[in-house]
Amino acid sequence: MEKGLISVDRFTESSQAYFLTHLHTDHTQGLTSKWERGPLFCSKLTAKLLPFKFPDFNLSLLRVVDLHIWHSFSLISPTTGSQITAHVMALDADHCPGGVMFLFRGGFGCLMYTGDFRWEADGVRAKDARSRLLDVLKNETVDILYLDNTYCNPSYDFPTREVAAQQVADIIASHPEHDIIIGIDTLGKEELLIHISRVLNIKIWVWPERLQTMHLLGFHDTFTTKTSLTRVRAVPRYSFSVETLEGLNTMRPTIGIMPSGLPWVLKPVKGDGNLFGSLLTSRYKKRQPSDKLDGNLGYADRYHQNMFSVPYSDHPCFAEIQEFIELVQPTNIKGIVSSSSCYVDPLYYFGRLCGVNQPPKRFVYKHDERKEGDQKEVAASYFGNCPEAGRIKSRPVRVDYKRVNASRTSVSRRVRRGAKIVESDCSD
Repeated sequence: MEKGLISVDRFTESSQAYFLTHLHTDHTQGLTSKWERGPLFCSKLTAKLLPFKFPDFNLSLLRVVDLHIWHSFSLISPTTGSQITAHVMALDADHCPGGVMFLFRGGFGCLMYTGDFRWEADGVRAKDARSRLLDVLKNETVDILYLDNTYCNPSYDFPTREVAAQQVADIIASHPEHDIIIGIDTLGKEELLIHISRVLNIKIWVWPERLQTMHLLGFHDTFTTKTSLTRVRAVPRYSFSVETLEGLNTMRPTIGIMPSGLPWVLKPVKGDGNLFGSLLTSRYKKRQPSDKLDGNLGYADRYHQNMFSVPYSDHPCFAEIQEFIELVQPTNIKGIVSSSSCYVDPLYYFGRLCGVNQPPKRFVYKHDERKEGDQKEVAASYFGNCPEAGRIKSRPVRVDYKRVNASRTSVSRRVRRGAKIVESDCSD
């Protein structure tokens, strides 16, 4: 595709048509209330929510793309000046309210941009979208798949959202004398909160702006801003910290739950900007009915005496990424997440599914550890351009886990705001 035609989730570049997959902040960089670069294509629900996030936005720029039907739009070739007709179809991403994938076709070929998504094998919405996509792909070959590669690593093997949601409900039910706080973003995790409310027959507290969003989404009876009506509160994720929990526990017994597939850090070293602690991983073990909750937390980890982490993720795990690629059968793949600490180019693992046999150069952390005193020896694998796909050059490096340097601007900014969660470029 010629540069300057289409931008997806990028709003600082010069293009003729702009597409927004969903309203999470990492996908709206450059978009403001005063933005007027060109027509903005999005789903109907995103168009409804967008003015709440960007007041005074010029609504005449919005173009609603209905699900599962082709929409045509015209572009002008920057090189020839001739008119180009392109087509786009939106598919349900099942990530957060309004989230969609975009399938483009035209003289440039067929391109698919997933944005953030999760198509679970047994998900009702995913089954419908999968069936519709297969119908479309009978006559199309996806030349490039721009893929949500947030968890493109075999170590990420977490359960379905339904299973994880029940785990959260179990934790809450097993602490009947405790207040509960759950860390969430400004959009997303609504189905988790609805599940908790329905199973435990309780209302959920949310902050005032979040309540407005809930009302826009059609949830009018489940949520409240009155703390006297419930012991369960959904709070902004950036305000979720060990210090906050310790302070709350001086007043009332309080449990914190972080629903996310992302690793996160326990606590900062006092007096400097470094972070220490073990990173949570996705090596979860399913709890048996006979197990006690605190003895074997199933898919959850009790990371602190007052804090649980549950792998409730709105992104696909590694196996689901593979299933999606096998479904689409693209000619090439490009990951849309390039700055995550756990980033791996999806071609390394899945290039063989596209006929691409050359692994790219990428660094990857491998869970192979040996403790030596205050240090751990880990296998740091470097993926090079070796003659055979899959060959890995490795060498051991020593990492002092008492002081892990976390000087990146994004992490420091979060620490100053009171959060102790490792920043990622995605909302989970």
